[in-house]
Amino acid sequence: MIFKLNHQKILDYKSRNIILWIILILLLVLLFIADIFTGSVNIPVDEVWRIITGQSTEHPEFLTIIYRFRFPKALTALFAGFALSVSGLQMQTVFKNPLAGPYVLGISAGASLGVAIVIMGISSFTVVSQLGVIGNWVIVIAAWMGSGLILLLILMVSVRVKDIMTILILGIMFGSATTAIVNILQYFSNESMLKAFVVWTMGSLGGVSISQLKVLIPGIFLGLIISFLSVKILNAMLVGENYAKSMGLNVGLSRFLIFFSTSLLAGSITAFCGPIGFIGIAVPHIARMIFKTANHQILLPGTLILGGIILLFSDIISQIPGKENTVPINSITALIGIPIVIWIIIRNKKLSNLG
Repeated sequence: MIFKLNHQKILDYKSRNIILWIILILLLVLLFIADIFTGSVNIPVDEVWRIITGQSTEHPEFLTIIYRFRFPKALTALFAGFALSVSGLQMQTVFKNPLAGPYVLGISAGASLGVAIVIMGISSFTVVSQLGVIGNWVIVIAAWMGSGLILLLILMVSVRVKDIMTILILGIMFGSATTAIVNILQYFSNESMLKAFVVWTMGSLGGVSISQLKVLIPGIFLGLIISFLSVKILNAMLVGENYAKSMGLNVGLSRFLIFFSTSLLAGSITAFCGPIGFIGIAVPHIARMIFKTANHQILLPGTLILGGIILLFSDIISQIPGKENTVPINSITALIGIPIVIWIIIRNKKLSNLG
């Protein structure tokens, strides 16, 4: 009788998850299409549909807007949501900290330092914007180098330091040190350079071109492949590193794989789109609430899809109909993420009081 009840619960749970997957995937597709429909230029719905489905149109300017601006922006939002949410889940699992995000290791700060050196340092000798496409790649490569430098420092420390919370604190310190250097560069930079850097720090999904997507998407795919291959490692680390060792896992190598994946995911998005906050912290908790599990075989893909949904939704909300300008994406993600972070803090406080 007990076996039948447990078997029925498992079937009900699986059926519930299947329904959830169908709903979430449909919602993801609908939001992706809605993001293409939304923009400052008012394009009739039938014209957008004709362009998406490959039919001919009498308005070539609409074709240019859809394929050169809206479609790349929607793809960027989709993959940025994937990358930031999964990297946040990995950091929360490794550090066992509900407020850990993709920038907890200082990856974002390292990328910001690289961009700051280019915009406010190299620009003192030559205007980067005049270099065109090359200038964009200079900024991107600088961001990657900054992120890689912080990761290298953390990996060097992790060889000697075994306590994961100590590594977390050192990551925060590395991030604070790089932020201090950025602040010094801001202090000595001129007004135009400072403005360019501040605009970058606001985060943007609309500045990524198709040629840049050809680099961004493979980088994210590589990071996600490592993440999915690390599912068993993440489940073992959720229980504890001692348990992971008893399972025969090499904790140092496992840590390296997860850190490397996080660097690829968060570092790539930071380089191309600027720092986008709160997605990495908030989305994994939403996934846990919806799927009611800590198993990363379900939680990882669930977090990935929800990340895409929330960032696509944020991008749609950031559009101001009839206006050329958009609200900075960071403002929207903060309004979504901050209430969730507050809820996490209050919930954990209640649980600690009960203990």
